Amino acid sequence: MEKKYRLRSNIQFKKVYRSGKSYGNKLIVLFVFKNGLKYNRVGYAVTKKVGNSVTRNRVRRRMKEIYRLNSFKIKKGYDLIFLPRINSKDSSYRNIESAMFHLLKIAHILNE
Repeated sequence: MEKKYRLRSNIQFKKVYRSGKSYGNKLIVLFVFKNGLKYNRVGYAVTKKVGNSVTRNRVRRRMKEIYRLNSFKIKKGYDLIFLPRINSKDSSYRNIESAMFHLLKIAHILNE
């Protein structure tokens, strides 16, 4: 993913956390903020509560791959932050995928 499509700095993350809207389910929390651009920017924040570095990176890689394969289904012009909960460390790829789609659907940013 190109750098312009990623949320990288602490300032960008804080802006989404402060001004955005959050949606959650048992596996993931999604923060959404309308950015006014013609593309989406995505960030992933995995806390140490999820597990050790191997576990955190596995969860993050799964979420990144799910987003990469399905990014064309998401409306443009948003900053998105995916924050996995502790339960996501034991979840399968399919469970994480369905949780992400559920959050995108209730946030009304999934193309029909």
